Amino acid sequence: MTGPFRSLAVRNFRLFTAGQVVSVAGTWMMIVAQDWLVLALTDDSAGALGVVTALQFTPLLLLTLFGGRLADRHDKRMLLTVANAISAVLALLLAALVLGGEVRLWHIGLFALALGVVNAVEVPARVSFVSEMVGAELLPNASALSAAYFSTARVVGPALAGMMIAALGTGWVMLLNAVSYLATVVALRMMRPQELHRRAPETRARIVDGLRHVLARPDLVLPLALLAVVGLCGLNFQLTLPLLAKTVFGADVDAFGLLTTAFAAGSLAAALATTARRHRPSGRTVVVSALLFGALETVAGWSPGFVAAMVLLALTGFASIYFVQAANHRIQLGSDPRYRGRVMALYALIVQGSTPLGALGTGWLAERFGARSGLVVGGLVSLAAAIAALLVERATARGAGVEAGRTGAAGAAPPPPESPEAAGPPGTRERDRTL
Repeated sequence: MTGPFRSLAVRNFRLFTAGQVVSVAGTWMMIVAQDWLVLALTDDSAGALGVVTALQFTPLLLLTLFGGRLADRHDKRMLLTVANAISAVLALLLAALVLGGEVRLWHIGLFALALGVVNAVEVPARVSFVSEMVGAELLPNASALSAAYFSTARVVGPALAGMMIAALGTGWVMLLNAVSYLATVVALRMMRPQELHRRAPETRARIVDGLRHVLARPDLVLPLALLAVVGLCGLNFQLTLPLLAKTVFGADVDAFGLLTTAFAAGSLAAALATTARRHRPSGRTVVVSALLFGALETVAGWSPGFVAAMVLLALTGFASIYFVQAANHRIQLGSDPRYRGRVMALYALIVQGSTPLGALGTGWLAERFGARSGLVVGGLVSLAAAIAALLVERATARGAGVEAGRTGAAGAAPPPPESPEAAGPPGTRERDRTL
């Protein structure tokens, strides 16, 4: 198989993708139902929604590095099987409370916290497991397809959730989410372990070793730092979209699903666009995509009407995934495979673990200045961070060029090349502009 779907020729990855489409669609249905239920129980309180979102992502902030250590030391397939099974049980318990009419706000918060603990193990294992399924050469394509199925599920999930909530209520949506986790469990158990690209486990893998590896690599530090700022301030759409739909446009649950679907459709388009990538993107690509995202999010915050908001949010969704994917590929393809689980745990920590603080800050802004402020301020901060990163990237590249000229004149040896796996197949290696 060739073209944008060439990674699907790998049987294990094909099974995993099929299971994830079902499971992630159920997860997004659950997110819509959960957010809508919180707003219904609290009379549209942005603060309450921010607290629940923070509870769900706080464990990622505190425990993801430990989860990355587990991923480097243990069988990732088994870790993912156990994590998805536990998530199914948690979703089933919450669905029973909702269907029984006994649910309270603290139940939702407790479920969000427990699911966050599971995700702190599941996310770094899942992200680093992609390379085990397909190998280094297909990793950029498989990573982009992973974002594509995630975005596809994000399109389908909210749209189905809106219809189901209107017809049956939130409890049945949560029950369907519990069942959807089984798709991933079945897919994982159907894989052929002998076809995985496994390395010998790091029996003494330490978190600090992964951090040292990152700190010694300026080409990894810059995209991670930019992700930290954008993730903290700009990627809070789980909170800003329901508030924008309900408090600014007065939309019902079906219209809220359409708004979320428009954002996800743009994300899907970006994910498909990045399937053509075959090697590690440059630092300039990461920074410019962040600039585009910040500008579009700022404009989306001032959408004059519902239709304009759908269009602008679709463009914002495209820019957000293109930026996140560019950063993902630059970090994952540039890191030593021995530390990949811990490096990608740090990546997940920054992308998702920053959400608790971002949700609380965005909720505070929305309570005092309206739902639009979360998008406008997030976009402006992301734009400023991208401009700063661009200046740093240009200055570093210029300094590296001057230093190379000096050492060349002195007869110094050239710098050592990147590792073969990080650099990609022969003929596609690129000189890291930030070193």
